[in-house]
Amino acid sequence: MMSCSRASLAAAAAAALVTSAWAGDWPQWRGPQRNGISAETDWQPKWGAGGPRKLWTAQLGAGYSAVAVSGGRVYSVGNAGNRDTVFCLDANNGRVVWRQSYPCRFGDMGGPRATPVLDGGRVYTMSEEAQAYCLNAGTGKVIWNRDLARETGAQRPQWGFAGSALIQGNLAIYNVGATGTALDKTSGQVVWKSGGRTGYASPVAYKVGAQQAVALFAGTGLVAVNPVNGRQLWSFPWQTSYDVNAADPIFSFDKVFISSNYGKGCALLRVTGGRPEVVWQNREMKNHFNTCVLLAGSIYGNDENTLKCLDLSTGAERWRHRGGIGKGGLIASNGHLLVLTESGELLVIKATPTAYTEVSRAKVMGGTCWTHPVLANGRLYCRNSQGELVCLALK
Repeated sequence: MMSCSRASLAAAAAAALVTSAWAGDWPQWRGPQRNGISAETDWQPKWGAGGPRKLWTAQLGAGYSAVAVSGGRVYSVGNAGNRDTVFCLDANNGRVVWRQSYPCRFGDMGGPRATPVLDGGRVYTMSEEAQAYCLNAGTGKVIWNRDLARETGAQRPQWGFAGSALIQGNLAIYNVGATGTALDKTSGQVVWKSGGRTGYASPVAYKVGAQQAVALFAGTGLVAVNPVNGRQLWSFPWQTSYDVNAADPIFSFDKVFISSNYGKGCALLRVTGGRPEVVWQNREMKNHFNTCVLLAGSIYGNDENTLKCLDLSTGAERWRHRGGIGKGGLIASNGHLLVLTESGELLVIKATPTAYTEVSRAKVMGGTCWTHPVLANGRLYCRNSQGELVCLALK
């Protein structure tokens, strides 16, 4: 019988833990289905005057990366001293399980934007300089890393690369270049790539008819590519100031909703015969960078600092609430919206198109909060740009 060290046994146990998903895990950007919706129902939308109970806090360094949660571990990224650090924390107490750092210049707006993505016992991250890393999720050991900006010649967006990786089959797909870049998720080798102007949104997988595709909100418009070879299937021009297309496209059968700020607005497109056509377009929803959620035919989101509900089929406004949301973000769960405002207030609102109905409100943290909250296994994770991460008990 082969002998092994205690360290190797511990690493194996940790890897097994993160590989096995828990029922309420949130293993990637915008959740299990990448739609900003949690399937959890066993949490409490109402609380007392003191707000939800705080379980722990952690310091990650500056940045806007949300958290990914899997197997009792919490993953996120921050920057301090011109170094990015990927953290793995214990979900029960916030203690550091491991950390992995690498040099990364502290950018104009401060720190990493992309959220870690967990897949098959590995964690995939990308810095604002487009340094892509694949780490062992149990130990933090580097499996591979690639400098995607150098590999592709893609232009760095003004506020840095921001999109989180999309895992499709054996590919890790990134919004780097005008039509994206794909790496073999196991080896890190480039499978296909593009140069040109990059957007800030994350890649989104979708299917219309028999066509499996990936959509990327690039610097100058929405593009769809074949994930196997990266060939462009169609495109739709969407020019905004400073090339800021940052909110993810939202698909509903053969239609896709897009939204940008700087006065641009939103549109619903229908994709037929491999071509997008405008169903409607208006300025009722202008997402700066936080993506809307789609529930039962209604779009809920941040319209340039105003919380709004729109009818997806017509684009008509159903309700609005100014309420000091700033550039905060939101997710949805069990018929409610969970909104973290820019100033660190947590709101629970009924997700109904009939009226704005607030259920709860509490101040949960300070600083500037531009990152959407995350709900996983009855715990809510809120982060500010200075790097404080707060874990709250919702049950």
